Amino acid sequence: MPKKILRRWLPDPHKIVESRAIRWMGPLIKDPNLFHINRASISASLFIGLFCAFLPIPGQTIVAAALALLFRTNLPVAMALIWVSNPLTFPPIFLFSYRVGIWLLDQTVTPINIELSWDWAVAQGSAIWLPLLTGSLFCGLISGAIGYVVIHRLWRWKVIKNWEARNKAREKKSSEES
Repeated sequence: MPKKILRRWLPDPHKIVESRAIRWMGPLIKDPNLFHINRASISASLFIGLFCAFLPIPGQTIVAAALALLFRTNLPVAMALIWVSNPLTFPPIFLFSYRVGIWLLDQTVTPINIELSWDWAVAQGSAIWLPLLTGSLFCGLISGAIGYVVIHRLWRWKVIKNWEARNKAREKKSSEES
């Protein structure tokens, strides 16, 4: 069952709640829904985590945690999934998002000459921020939605498969007893 697999991977909720780093949040972090493992909670957390992974901002973890708290979904899953964009993957992710933003806004790609200076960063940042943000939001929404649907359906399929296996075992047991 998916719940058993996730319980092995996720940290113990009691250890998280008692952690010195987040103890200051008090009753907000003690909501049991933030650590509940079910189809709806995990699917929504996957959406939040993947959406936040595409945000081109520092502090994606804070945004994912805030959204998990707001929507009362599984906090550890939402926060873990932002690591889809890590130092190795964020260049291709954000380049792809930028290209998608260029396509969505029907703009042309301008060649960029890289200079390592603050003036260059400010000038280029103002030129690419709109396509990057647009593409990132679009890619985040699409990847989050795909992840939500896939996990929701896979979870349901696994539960149905387990039900059928239990029913077959019961039928076999009852036929052996007769």
